[in-house]
Amino acid sequence: MTSSSSGKSAFWFIILAIFFGNFMSILSSTTINVAFPIFMKDFGAELGKVQWMITGFLLATGVVAPIVGYFGDRFSYKRLYIFALSGFTLFSALCTVAWSIDTLILFRILQGVFSGLIIPTTLTMIYQFIEKDRQPFAMSLWSLSSMLAPAFGPTLGGLLTEYFGWQSLFLLNLPLGIAAVVVAFKCLPYQSINTSKTFDFPGFITVLLSSSFIILSFTEGNGWGWTNWKTLICLLIGIATLIYFIRRELGLANPLLNLSVFRTSRFTYSLIINCIITASLYSGTLLIPVFVQDVQHSTPLVTALVLLPGSLVMALCSPVVGKLYSRTGPFPLIMGGVLLLIASNWELSHISLQASHVYVAGWMTLRYVGISLAFMPVMNAGMSSISKERSGHASSVTNWVRQATGALSIGVFSSLLAARSLVHQKELSGASSVSTSFIRDQSMTLAVQDVFLIAVFICIVAIPLTFVLKEKRNKPQQAVLQE
Repeated sequence: MTSSSSGKSAFWFIILAIFFGNFMSILSSTTINVAFPIFMKDFGAELGKVQWMITGFLLATGVVAPIVGYFGDRFSYKRLYIFALSGFTLFSALCTVAWSIDTLILFRILQGVFSGLIIPTTLTMIYQFIEKDRQPFAMSLWSLSSMLAPAFGPTLGGLLTEYFGWQSLFLLNLPLGIAAVVVAFKCLPYQSINTSKTFDFPGFITVLLSSSFIILSFTEGNGWGWTNWKTLICLLIGIATLIYFIRRELGLANPLLNLSVFRTSRFTYSLIINCIITASLYSGTLLIPVFVQDVQHSTPLVTALVLLPGSLVMALCSPVVGKLYSRTGPFPLIMGGVLLLIASNWELSHISLQASHVYVAGWMTLRYVGISLAFMPVMNAGMSSISKERSGHASSVTNWVRQATGALSIGVFSSLLAARSLVHQKELSGASSVSTSFIRDQSMTLAVQDVFLIAVFICIVAIPLTFVLKEKRNKPQQAVLQE
C-alpha cells in the first residue's frame, strides 16, 4: 500500500470514529421532545419537571465545555474521547432503568456531562489528527454528523416512542456507543501526554459556577421572568464568577482554559459570526414549530415533515461546501450563507396565518442552505487560525460560547414572542367582529413576524465582520506573492 492510500485510509478511519460519537451525542438531544407526553403520563409528572430532561442536559453540556482543552492536553484526546463515549453509553443504559422522573433527570444530566465532552473533543481531533489541507473537508463531514441528527431525530424519536416505548430512545445509544468506542480505540492515534500541567481547581470551580448560573438564567429567564429575583441573582452570580475566572486565567502560566486564543482576531471575528448564525438557527427552530402547531393547529408529525426537507438539504450540502471551501476560501461561502439567511428571515417576517406548509418548508429550506454555506467555513476559518497546540482550548471556547448563545437565543426569542403576542392581542381585542381564537392566532402570527424581523437585523451585523475575515485571509497570500 502506498503512503498516499495509507493516508487516505487513516483519514477515513479517523472521520468514522469522530462521526459516530458526534452523531450519537447530538441525536440524543433531538429525540426526547416528542416523548414528553409519555414521560408525563408514565411518571405522573408536570411538564415543567419533564422539561428538565432538556434543560438539564443542555446545562450540563455547556458547563463542561471549558475544561475539555485541559483534560485533552493532560490525558490525550483519544483517551478523553473514549472516556466520554463510555460514560455517555453507561448513563444511556441507566436512563432505561430509571424508577422515577427525578432519577431519570439525574441520569439525563450526567449523560449531558459526557455529551459536553464529546462535541468539542471531536472538533479538536480534526485539527490534531488531520492534515491541514484536508481539514475543511473533514469539517464538512463533522458538520454533516451534526446536521443528520436533528434532521432525523424528531421523526425517529416519535416512531421509537410509539412502537417501543420511551426506553428505546436511550437503548438506541447502546449499540451506537459501543461501536463508537471500538472504532475510536482502533482508529484514533495516541498523542504524547502533557504531564507537567497542574490542575487549576479554583478556576475549575468558578467556570462551573459561571457557566451554570449564566446558562440557567438564560434558559429559565422566560419562565421565571427576566426581572424575577431568581433570574437576576443567577445572572449576577454568573457574571461575577465569570469575571473572576477570566482575570484568573489570564494571569496563570498554565490556565485551565487558554483565553489567549481571543488575541487571534480572525478566531474572535469568526466566533462572533458563529454566534450570529447560531442565534438565527435557534430563531427558526423555535418559531416555526410554534407557528405550525400552536397557530395553524397541525400535528407534531406535520411540523417534523415541514422541517425535514431543510434539514436534509442542509446535510447534503455539507460535503459540497467542504469541497468548495478549498477552492474559494471562507469569504464567498459565509457571505452567501448570511445573505440567504437575511432573505429567508425577511420573507418569513411577512408570514401570514394562511401560509401553506409548502411555503413555510420552502423558505425554511433556504434558511438551512444558508446555514450550511456559512456554518463550516466560519468554524474552520476560526479554528485554522489557531496553532495545533492551542486547538483544544479554541474548541472548548467555541463550544462554551455557542452553548451560552443557544440558551440566550431561546430565552430571549421566547420572551419576545410572548411579549409581542400580548401587545398584538391588545391591539386586536377592540375588533368585535372576530372570534377570540382568531385574535389569539393572529396576534401570535404577528409576533412570529416581529421576531423573524429581529433575526434579520442580527444577521446583518455579520456582513461587515465577514469582510474582516476576507482581509485577514488575503494578507498572507499577498505576502507570499511578494516574496
